[in-house]
Amino acid sequence: MPHKDVHYSDYLQLDKILNSQQLESDLVNAHAHDEMLFIIIHQAYELWFKQIMYEIESVADIMSQQSINDNSPDLQTVAHRLNRVAVILRVAVHKIDIMETMTPMDFLDFRNLLRPASGFQSWQFKLAEARLGLRYTERHAQEYYISQLREEHVKMIKTAEAKPSLLDLVNEWLERMPFFEDAENWPTQVGSNIEQHPFWADYSARYVESLMPNERFNLRFFNQVFFGDDDNSERRLSPKACRAGLFIFLFRGYPMLQTPFQLLNLLLEIDEQLSTWRYRHMNMVHRMIGSRTGTGGSTGKDYLKGALDKHYIFKEIAGLTSFLIERQNLPKLGSTLEAKLGFKV
Repeated sequence: MPHKDVHYSDYLQLDKILNSQQLESDLVNAHAHDEMLFIIIHQAYELWFKQIMYEIESVADIMSQQSINDNSPDLQTVAHRLNRVAVILRVAVHKIDIMETMTPMDFLDFRNLLRPASGFQSWQFKLAEARLGLRYTERHAQEYYISQLREEHVKMIKTAEAKPSLLDLVNEWLERMPFFEDAENWPTQVGSNIEQHPFWADYSARYVESLMPNERFNLRFFNQVFFGDDDNSERRLSPKACRAGLFIFLFRGYPMLQTPFQLLNLLLEIDEQLSTWRYRHMNMVHRMIGSRTGTGGSTGKDYLKGALDKHYIFKEIAGLTSFLIERQNLPKLGSTLEAKLGFKV
């Protein structure tokens, strides 16, 4: 069947998009010029949130596989799409610059007409947080976070929370890393703990040597993170996953570990951009309405500050940097593993 001609306006459905800005101030014959800017910025946010969800779901589909073939494009595709999410979030942060061209008095021209509508009702943003790995138990103001949503949106979020999140899938992926399956062919360890794999006996001894006197408590933390309780419900990364993650950070220079490192680093970039967005949003709200309540009934700046402090999703991955040592002090790898991590010859 021949393909019909496509027109730019029809393809983008511009009639729908460009005619979807209804100013509440015009409905009461009190035109507020900056309400158009306010609507368009938030519509653009929701479009970008849709794209973020599209990328997250595609990444989750790949990461859900029983085995990700290192010789296939899968892992590179994951890293590529996570990078896209991070770039979109950077754009979301910079959109606040545009919003801040509106003054508090400009906002007051139409603010009261918005009640009880609020950005807190952005179900797509909450859905993205849940799919990335933010659990209900980790949310700030739990009793409030879905109270403003429509029933169908609450069901969507609860369904998303019941599925393995991206953080859950990353944990499973890291646990499958076969770095330490064979204790043979490793150089003699510096440490004396024969119950540990030779690498970790060696590494823990070198780590202790790298600590300042006031950091000695870190050794207990080291043992908890990498060899502690595997059934701790507060943990999102298992000890085995943490060992694999740290190994990737330490030896990312090897060709086989460059893409895994990019993947982990991009998760930290996403967390940083989400945090930056929350911080900019909080300061913008304080600048616009001071200590007044939000249009949806929240505590405004105070709520946003609580979410900023609490809603770090990949904090356990970020915490692995506490256990790095200088590159020149790294243990030598076994010859078998070193060959596997290099280019095939």
